[in-house]
Amino acid sequence: MTDRFSASDLELLRDAMEPAIETRAAPGAPIHRTVIWVVVDSHDRALIRTYRGPSSRWYREILAQPDCRIHLGSRALDVLAVPASDPDRIAAYNDVLVRKYAGQRSTAAMLAEDLLPTTLELLPR
Repeated sequence: MTDRFSASDLELLRDAMEPAIETRAAPGAPIHRTVIWVVVDSHDRALIRTYRGPSSRWYREILAQPDCRIHLGSRALDVLAVPASDPDRIAAYNDVLVRKYAGQRSTAAMLAEDLLPTTLELLPR
């Protein structure tokens, strides 16, 4: 596992408006796929957050099994999702989110105080 995405993968993540995340509750368990919003901050960290809070299936599954896959059109990236609930990463996600998803109805909801601790960072595998 490397600690940084390649420049081309970062560009894909920056440009993707509605990538899908593929998760499973445990090795061998069924795979689930759902749309997420991913942002890349000024430190080239890929960050995600759940819209439905900590009880959402993909979020629960990713906590149980942090190895997952992000689908970006015809490209898929194997990633490790790690908690990123520190103030720096939360602020970075919020900042990029409001610019990247300006005008989207759900943008304001993604800034709800109870969702902030569900911020995760994606690391390449």
